[in-house]
Amino acid sequence: MREYALILVVVAAVTYLLTPLARRLALAVGAMAPVRDRDVHAVPTPRLGGPAIYAGLAAGMVLASRLPHLQTTFTDSRVPQAVLLAGAIICAVGVVDDIWELDAVSKLAGQTAAAGVMVLAGVQLSYVPNPLHAHSFIALGQFGVPLTILLVVVTVNAVNFVDGLDGLAAGVVAIASLSFLAYSYQLAVIHGFDRLTPPALIAATLTGACLGFLPHNFNPARIFMGDSGSMLLGLFLAAATTGITGQVDPSAVRGLDLFPALLPLLLPAAVLAIPLVDLLLAVVRRTRSGRSPFSPDKMHLHHRLLEIGHSQTRAVLIMYLWTALLAFGAVALSITRLPLLVLSVVSGVAVLAVVASSVPPLRAVRR
Repeated sequence: MREYALILVVVAAVTYLLTPLARRLALAVGAMAPVRDRDVHAVPTPRLGGPAIYAGLAAGMVLASRLPHLQTTFTDSRVPQAVLLAGAIICAVGVVDDIWELDAVSKLAGQTAAAGVMVLAGVQLSYVPNPLHAHSFIALGQFGVPLTILLVVVTVNAVNFVDGLDGLAAGVVAIASLSFLAYSYQLAVIHGFDRLTPPALIAATLTGACLGFLPHNFNPARIFMGDSGSMLLGLFLAAATTGITGQVDPSAVRGLDLFPALLPLLLPAAVLAIPLVDLLLAVVRRTRSGRSPFSPDKMHLHHRLLEIGHSQTRAVLIMYLWTALLAFGAVALSITRLPLLVLSVVSGVAVLAVVASSVPPLRAVRR
């Protein structure tokens, strides 16, 4: 665990130190987020955080390749190198968009190309746990490639859509990746599932990058991550999801309890629930109104929290709370032998989260 902790700290430090340089670069090249009707910020803000985040992620991978217990991850697998290369592609596409604003089709093409690079290197869904039968798996065969590309594109856009308030995307992804790290570390180190070492490494670097960027991005934000950052975070999150869901050896899972066997399906669904629900609602809403699914609006979940009376900071913290509740609730099922206790605690916290989310409307009713 010390090596993962070291990587996390180094990535956070590198990202934190380089983010002011990224801000200066954004100011120099004119990569500014203007104030539009659908935006929450009141003044134009630099939006080129992706290069600083990518530099932190790359520094973490380089450090990991020099550490004794993680060196084999780079010799036995091409996953880290493939994820870094795909990250460079999608970050470059995002940089172009942050400066000149690409159309939706061009960004989708860049996302698909980055996903294809990972698939060519073997980062793909091979099989998924069968939710109907414990300790059995469904082989995806030829469907693994398109499903992996679809997963990457959906996750990238989900993170991009949720990036609407200061610190929201960075915090949500940090919580998600930390839960992935806890789960994959448990299986990779404690249970000896070597194939989960790359997802644990990806999750550690992703957590560090988010934590390093967050101090500059929390309300009031001095810099936005822009599409260069949000798409990059979504790509790494998708890479961790793919590794956890479709790279676990079915024979190795035998002998574990039911919940750890099913968690490769449960955990990604729980972790990505908030961004994916927001994405799904946005697509349905825009399609029903006859607009493109990628056309922007001001009806996302975080916008609705603001609409009912929450401040920007409180809305972000509520989104953090729901993400942490779902993510770590799922992880707790794999750690404890008392699932009913975990579900009871999660249900209790969920009630508190509902109350916290409804405080402004309740105050209005009281008046």
